[in-house]
Amino acid sequence: MAWARALKLATTPPAIPAVVLCCVLACGTLTSCEYTYGDGRTASSSPTSAVITDPVLTRDPALGQTVTGDALKAWAQDVLPDQNGLSFDSSFGVLSAGESRAEETTQLPGGTYAVTLACRGTRNAEFTVRNGNDILIEAMVQCGTTRVKVLQLVTDAVLGITVTASAQANFAYRVSRI
Repeated sequence: MAWARALKLATTPPAIPAVVLCCVLACGTLTSCEYTYGDGRTASSSPTSAVITDPVLTRDPALGQTVTGDALKAWAQDVLPDQNGLSFDSSFGVLSAGESRAEETTQLPGGTYAVTLACRGTRNAEFTVRNGNDILIEAMVQCGTTRVKVLQLVTDAVLGITVTASAQANFAYRVSRI
């Protein structure tokens, strides 16, 4: 008799389809909930109503244009603020597409320096800082941004700074003692 009861239980269809159907109905009801405000707006609890954005700060469109004269000087002062008289050398200018400019700093005493590099234009500029034949800094700077590199000079040195632009660009750099 016990075996007959076990056989009857084994042949009874499982209740899983009924449970699945109940879950589907419950989920469908929950996703279609909606609330109406007095001014006619609706707030839906549907997952499709949620908008997730990745915040991005927009770039100043004016930084894509090169400038000359007083506007160039004002831009250079803005991106390279003076460090309370600790600046040993700075320069700024305009480069044509594919043009390079090589400059030298004044004699710098041994110590730690911050080299601030900036570019303004549509593309980027490459900055190379050398002490004799040794490359101390090699950086590609995207126009519209400013980068700061730190270097340690063991002895007094005159640095060679070369700036190359891939398209017409303004450049600026400052060497400051830290």
